[in-house]
Amino acid sequence: MTALIRFALSQRLMMCLLVVLLAGSGYYAFKYIPIDAFPEVSPTQVKIIVKANGMTPEEVETRITAPIEVELLGIPHQTMLRSLAKYAITDITLDFEEGTDIYWARQQVAERLNGMWNNLPPGVQGGIAPMTTPLGEMFMFAIEGGDLSLMERRTLLDWVLRPALRTVPGVADVNALGGLVRSFEVIPNNMRMASRNIDMNQLMTALQTNNRNDGAGRLTEGEEALIVRAEGRIKTEQDVRAIVIAQNNGQPIRVDDVAEVRIGALTRYGAVSKDGLGEAVTGVILSLRGANARQTVEQIEAKLADMQATLPEGVKVNVFYNRGVLVGKAVHTVTQALLEAIVLVVILLILFLGDLRAALTVALALPMAALFTFILMKAFGMSANLMSLGGLAIAIGMLVDGAVVVVENIITQLADHEKAERLPRLHMIYRATREVAAPVTSGILIIIIVFLPLLTLQGLEGKLFGPVAMTIVFALSGSLILSLTVIPVLASFLLTHVSHEEPWLPRQLQRLYEPLLVWCMDNSKKIFITAGGLLALTLLVFTQIGSTFMPTMDEGDIIVQLEKLPSITLQDSVKLDMQVQKNILDHIPEVETVVSRVGTDELGLDPMGLNETDTFLVLKPKEEWQAADKEELIESIRRIMSHTPGIAFGFTQPIEMRVSEMLTGTRGDVAIKLFGTDLDVLNHKGEEIEALLRNIEGASDVFMRKNEGMQFLQLNIDRQAAGRFGLDADSIENMLRAQIEGVQLGIVQEGIKRTPLLLRGDSNTANFANLQITLPGGDHVPITALAKIQQVEGVVSIGREKGQRFVVIRSNVDGRDLVGFVDEARKLVSEKVELPIGYRVEFGGQFENQQRAAARLSLVIPASLGLIFLLLFTTFGSVRQAVLVLANIPMAMIGGVFALWVSGEYLSVPASVGFIALLGIAVLNGVVMVTYFNQLCAGGMEISRAVIVGSARRLRPVLMTASIAAFGLIPLLFASGPGSEIQRPLAIVVTGGLVSSTFLTLILLPILYQLFGQGREQTV
Repeated sequence: MTALIRFALSQRLMMCLLVVLLAGSGYYAFKYIPIDAFPEVSPTQVKIIVKANGMTPEEVETRITAPIEVELLGIPHQTMLRSLAKYAITDITLDFEEGTDIYWARQQVAERLNGMWNNLPPGVQGGIAPMTTPLGEMFMFAIEGGDLSLMERRTLLDWVLRPALRTVPGVADVNALGGLVRSFEVIPNNMRMASRNIDMNQLMTALQTNNRNDGAGRLTEGEEALIVRAEGRIKTEQDVRAIVIAQNNGQPIRVDDVAEVRIGALTRYGAVSKDGLGEAVTGVILSLRGANARQTVEQIEAKLADMQATLPEGVKVNVFYNRGVLVGKAVHTVTQALLEAIVLVVILLILFLGDLRAALTVALALPMAALFTFILMKAFGMSANLMSLGGLAIAIGMLVDGAVVVVENIITQLADHEKAERLPRLHMIYRATREVAAPVTSGILIIIIVFLPLLTLQGLEGKLFGPVAMTIVFALSGSLILSLTVIPVLASFLLTHVSHEEPWLPRQLQRLYEPLLVWCMDNSKKIFITAGGLLALTLLVFTQIGSTFMPTMDEGDIIVQLEKLPSITLQDSVKLDMQVQKNILDHIPEVETVVSRVGTDELGLDPMGLNETDTFLVLKPKEEWQAADKEELIESIRRIMSHTPGIAFGFTQPIEMRVSEMLTGTRGDVAIKLFGTDLDVLNHKGEEIEALLRNIEGASDVFMRKNEGMQFLQLNIDRQAAGRFGLDADSIENMLRAQIEGVQLGIVQEGIKRTPLLLRGDSNTANFANLQITLPGGDHVPITALAKIQQVEGVVSIGREKGQRFVVIRSNVDGRDLVGFVDEARKLVSEKVELPIGYRVEFGGQFENQQRAAARLSLVIPASLGLIFLLLFTTFGSVRQAVLVLANIPMAMIGGVFALWVSGEYLSVPASVGFIALLGIAVLNGVVMVTYFNQLCAGGMEISRAVIVGSARRLRPVLMTASIAAFGLIPLLFASGPGSEIQRPLAIVVTGGLVSSTFLTLILLPILYQLFGQGREQTV
């Protein structure tokens, strides 16, 4: 350490060049570091989506989901296997251990899937979903204007916008929602087919075998080679009509003779509506895992701007959700807090040091430490986001601690008239720096050690607070190196003239402090009783503070999730959505745009039913609001929503919704999972639990997905009757699918557009009983001759986790702590709900995260204390003095606990991180004081005198470090942008704790040192 200081002061020019190099490298790193709203919180996750048109949820589960799950079980490093089977689709999600390579995971899943794909029912489509994350929905837009129909808008999205946007670096895919997908439809006429003795198989074969271009080889003509190409591909509707199916007495029977050919649309499994005006066509751009969010959004915006000129006249792309806006706001929240903190810190430095040059010397440590941090963040592949930049904002006050102690001691030494005349200036600066090098190093190392255990947090809390700990460790490491090298060099240039009298503020504080300290030393018993009383009161108050996982971050937008009757049609579901949109826009002036998404999207990443809707509310700027805050706004919307009959609803936000789904497979603060085998029992017991939850104080948006009431028209095939007519169950089912859902027989290539060719019947419930089935001999019989038709109720979806069926009852918690709510819910469920053998309940959601975080912190904090004790023992070589400094910690906790209680905040993960930060800051000042007491005693001064002189001498650095750390956090206390909710509890705890720990350092520590600081032989 001494050699480093000596080298820096003897090579001052080199140090100045290194500072310039640091500035350049730091600026480069800052310019090119990825920027996002959040750290990457999603686990290594692989999603499989399989579509099976026309299949019921039970059939999807037994024939597709369960076989795939069995095949996937046993893949190494797998932590979770979840699935959801719905009508015509299944969505299977695998989570892997942290650190698993995503490409390896996808390869393993692909190998297993390919090995068993041939065992799945014929005609199923799908596979592994794009390599995005649950938080990948970064950009949403609607195609509007130009008087285009829904089909034309969808064609524009699918064949113009989507291919172009997929070329943007960082884009995984573009998910299309809404509109009509154009198709060529062939609708057979059963009467005409019967009269011409044509069956369905003949029609299908004719359509499939008359739609191909091919090459036949090469012919030689003189000196030229001719490539022979045969064209038989369908190009127009007329081509389809002209296809010959068979011939009768030399007369061709064409498709046009037995069927109608028209332009139609694929069966829709979802729709989008906007602002109560009608249906819309929207695109959702999904980002690649690990993509730079801000850069990707900028490139998407540039690409859309370039393409605007190529779009039909009047058509425009209207963006209604842009993650870049949230990224900008979140980064602005933190950078503003950083700048405000720097200003406050500089003002405090000038007041305490009374010298602009000295204040500037210390203040220069801030930008240099920040640039050092950016270099390391870039090297470690971290992104600049709400949490990592928040770590820098939290550390601002601590970054100058080392520089404050060094510069303050340099000023004191240079102000000593006698020494200034005897010794060279550079040597005095060297001695002043060397004198405080040990306490500065151990103090900053203690704060670094305190934050290191945060890197052991798991799950969501680990991914959120890992970057906080990393940036704090980087910044403090930088500040330590700078304090012992660059700061003394800068002081040698800037501190040419030092005032020989104390500045005004320290002088006044000294005048107040010395008599107070003497009185306290004389009345030590009263001080101990007061401190003990405060400690006891703190323990009592602590028991009154509730616990939660994480404060909810305000993302700016709101999502209202709707659920209607399971048997509702798509058209009626859209009508109801539009009614909700009109109600909100008419009565809630704060809402600018409402976009509702019902059913499943094109890729199937979010497989909702026709009765489920996500309604995006895009809000106006807060300056235009009539509501006081977001809670009041949500309450207003809740009142409006309650007037719409036939819907259940809940509130969430875009990122919050996806994070909840990603971590637990469901949405909500508390998710109660009921596992079992029988769906009826699961539904019945789930409703009992739902009713109990509604009566618990603090429950809001209690919701269980209605899993019964889906209407089925069930055909029980009479095998004997079918056999008499020469049919089997398979052929009857295939004919039924062709008549109702339609069968895709190929594609019609129209330039780059690939339009499906469908064979589809024209049936509805009114004429379904008379539906004619073609027999092998060409005759026809009604379906009622082959099967018994009955209308039954069935399930909407089947959820599975690790191979077991389950249902979820979810609830948000308002105005109450999460842990207290769950404790009450757990007690009520165990007392009031009798579960059959083999059925069990699990509590998940945010509560699960909170429990895991609490368990990990209960191990991490004692480990931190142990490490601090070891470092203190190494510094002082005395167990007695190490324990003395550790006594600072309970007093720091007093202020933190009271600040948390007064502010009404709960004990969350950020508040716990605040208490961890307090450990380090509280110990740092104790180290500075005890080190100086030891120096004075080693110089032969009596312990009682050393305590008074040492305390007075160290008053300024102790007050400076504590007040600068506290004032550095004040901007975070009053910040109001996105993300400020997460950092506020941390700032509250640290600011409150610094007040009480500073009192201990300046009053209680001198008393304790006089009584117990030195051994008996040392005192003598």
